[in-house]
Amino acid sequence: MATSKTLPPIPFLLLVLILLLVPSNGVERVRVSGSTTVMPLAELCAEEFNFVRSEYMVTVTAGGSGVGIIDAAEGRADIAMCSREIKPSERALYERPDRRFREILIGYDAIVIVVSPQIYNSGVRALTATEVRRIYSGEIRNWKSVGGPDREIMVVGRKAGSGTRDTFNEIIMGSAAAETPGVSIEAMDSSEVKTAILGSDRAIGYLGYSYVKAGGVMPIALDGVHPTIDNIRSGNYTLARKLYFYTFGEPTAGAKAFIDFVLGPEGRRIAEMHGFIPP
Repeated sequence: MATSKTLPPIPFLLLVLILLLVPSNGVERVRVSGSTTVMPLAELCAEEFNFVRSEYMVTVTAGGSGVGIIDAAEGRADIAMCSREIKPSERALYERPDRRFREILIGYDAIVIVVSPQIYNSGVRALTATEVRRIYSGEIRNWKSVGGPDREIMVVGRKAGSGTRDTFNEIIMGSAAAETPGVSIEAMDSSEVKTAILGSDRAIGYLGYSYVKAGGVMPIALDGVHPTIDNIRSGNYTLARKLYFYTFGEPTAGAKAFIDFVLGPEGRRIAEMHGFIPP
């Protein structure tokens, strides 16, 4: 005679679900989200931090500065990574008298203009901001117009939501919301920009300073100024910028511990080893 099977009581199923979602052994999760420029530094620091502070587990995901701000405000992240300052519109959307974004400067960076090795070797090793603007606006379409070979320019930009794109557009194009009709390809992050530049014999693009320090591409001067550490820190380089962490309200214990680690001696050592410029 067949025996009937009974389902586990609903409270038991809920308990199983809770046990699967909550970290074991009392480990506090710290979720970090946002800028693809800041992400490599956050990942490197998280790897070391997780090793020495076993009571926490830091996880890092990218998506752009705007995504990080939204994730922090809506409770999906404890820390937002940003390669730009938070926008007034973002503050207006989420902040209230009893809860505001907290800004933490974690380093300096620069948006570096790079060209394909063939273009660099042909002699294009410097451009003016005006020339870059005219290339991205579509007014200049051939390298011959700026002292290079007679070759059409492939212009690489960044997708909407990128803090790097916002800063580039603000400084070079005149507005963060500026159109760039000269762009041929929109990349998701700096690593995609680097891949596109190295895969072409006629490209120009812009990416974070740390991606240039990792090798493979050569930066060009902008308005006669090279993106050196001194020029970036001093602000002499036009596209110098600051990198931030943001928390929405007071940071959790785990978030504060991770922020302190990034700003401390070990975090500074990691930053300098991998092409970031600590504050």
